[in-house]
Amino acid sequence: MTAAPPVAESPPRAPNGNGAALAVDVHGLTKCYSGKPVVDHIDFQVQRGEVCGFLGPNGSGKTTFMRMLCGLLTPDEGDGTCLGYNLKREADRIRLEVGYMTQRFSYYEDLSLEENLDFVARIYALPNRRAAVTASLDQLGLTARRKQLAGTLSGGWKQRLALAASLIHKPRLLLLDEPTAGVDPKARRDFWEQIHELAAEGISILIATHYMDEAERCHRVAYLSFGKLLTRGTVREVIDRAGLTVWRLETDNPSKLVVTLHGWPKVSVVPFGSSLHICGSDAEAVKAAVAAVAGPGVTATPTKPSLEDVFIHLQGGSRDNFT
Repeated sequence: MTAAPPVAESPPRAPNGNGAALAVDVHGLTKCYSGKPVVDHIDFQVQRGEVCGFLGPNGSGKTTFMRMLCGLLTPDEGDGTCLGYNLKREADRIRLEVGYMTQRFSYYEDLSLEENLDFVARIYALPNRRAAVTASLDQLGLTARRKQLAGTLSGGWKQRLALAASLIHKPRLLLLDEPTAGVDPKARRDFWEQIHELAAEGISILIATHYMDEAERCHRVAYLSFGKLLTRGTVREVIDRAGLTVWRLETDNPSKLVVTLHGWPKVSVVPFGSSLHICGSDAEAVKAAVAAVAGPGVTATPTKPSLEDVFIHLQGGSRDNFT
């Protein structure tokens, strides 16, 4: 198995600039299923108090990677530390100090919020369990609903309960797997305010998301595709490093232009409402594609690449690890 090429990145730095120790520091992390790597020789770091966005399409290996970090899966290759504990030899210690919020709501719907949190507190054998449950309810604004059955909650309130359960044992690292999927915009905004409050308290957070606006709220982002880490850094570093040329085309019939440019070499064509983004790393190829559809009813304007442009471009150039 050939290791993935290293990803260029500026030296890691803590958001507060104080050189804090790394919460996650892993090298060559690999996990295979049926002989195929779903996580392929990844080097990765998360700093104390950092919010790191973990992006990539479904099936890219994000969940598998997170499960290795929190000690639920053992890597096939590679090693490293999580919260200072060895990933392979001290998985039991890691699990006690990491909060993991799964992609799907995984608590008992026929128990109340208070009963669910009490159950989690029992699992962690917390002393003064009742006080811990009360504090957790209060921290996430759940006190008024403490007797409500979890199954009757909306998506946003289920999200709060899951986060409360992940925090009840006061972890130093939070792993959040697409926590805002299916949640309304107001609940998403409230959630992100809570995330940055936790980071300000020194909790490190790795959050998987498909939302570009959420990725832009992170201190750093990383993009995983078919098990390989393609890029990482601040949003500005990731965009600048991609070296993309982007043109925005305004037209009354964007679908027609998509058909015309389908399969055009070295460019990606993405609809954005009544406009299109044509982008690629070969500036001449992009200009040629724009020239091919320019004319009456089409307004072409060069524009700056967005994070979404970068990730669509990266995804288009990656290869399926199961083919």
